Amino acid sequence: MWMLVAGLGFAVMGAFVKTGAARFSSTELVFYRSIFGFITIAAMVCWQGKPLKSPMLGKQMGRAFTGFIALLLFFYAIANLPLATAITLNYTSPMFLALLSPWLLKAEKPLSRWQQGTLNLCVIGGFIGVTLLLQPRWEPDLWIAASVGLLSGLGAALAYVHVKQLGASGEPDWRTVFYFTLVCSVASGALMLNTDITPLHWQDLPFLLGLGVSATISQLAMTRAYRTGRTLTVASLAYSTVVFATLIGVFWWGEHLSWMEYLGMLLIMLSGMVSSRASSPKQSD
Repeated sequence: MWMLVAGLGFAVMGAFVKTGAARFSSTELVFYRSIFGFITIAAMVCWQGKPLKSPMLGKQMGRAFTGFIALLLFFYAIANLPLATAITLNYTSPMFLALLSPWLLKAEKPLSRWQQGTLNLCVIGGFIGVTLLLQPRWEPDLWIAASVGLLSGLGAALAYVHVKQLGASGEPDWRTVFYFTLVCSVASGALMLNTDITPLHWQDLPFLLGLGVSATISQLAMTRAYRTGRTLTVASLAYSTVVFATLIGVFWWGEHLSWMEYLGMLLIMLSGMVSSRASSPKQSD
């Protein structure tokens, strides 16, 4: 249930980003998305007197900066591609994780030959899905946005590795979210100082509030889902974001994809779910 809430929330956040892209830059949208979450988490930390000092500050910063770059790329892709397409490209992260896990997660138990073979097939299937989704065309703008979307998926995979390592070392989820929103707010704010900042008007406030609320609720719901639910079930339900984003794109913007694009999305989703299952050790979750 919590992952479905998160999936809907992330799709709604994507809709706010796509709407706001007509007025704000990707950097500004990242800032407004992050500052709300930072203030919310900081208020919770102060209210409950939780300790912010981390024995793994370096890894927290690494996760935060990786997540910031991935988020910036993701928002750019949303602004320049159909909503469902951008979100699906970002959700190639399990394939990148499967491809890079032998080097990134060396300390974990080695995969069996069957698991490695399954992951290899998932990587191939996932990128066949990307080809079907994009249906190679030669418009430069499309390929730039699509490449950025894929890079956001790679960044999300690297951020996931950091989160996994932090969790295994005993770092609480709220502290990881705190440092992530802090770094995103400071970094995007610094970038905004070197650009022309879009003046804010009163009519912008409901939109920016919706962006911040949807992002914060989604992140907290996802954290709770992974903490209390079955890992593989939660990972599979994460792809509900693609379904919700497709429905929003169809009904709000009239984005009608071809059957080949829908087939590509389905192939990416299935490859991601299977790779998540194959890369997990045999256990009861």
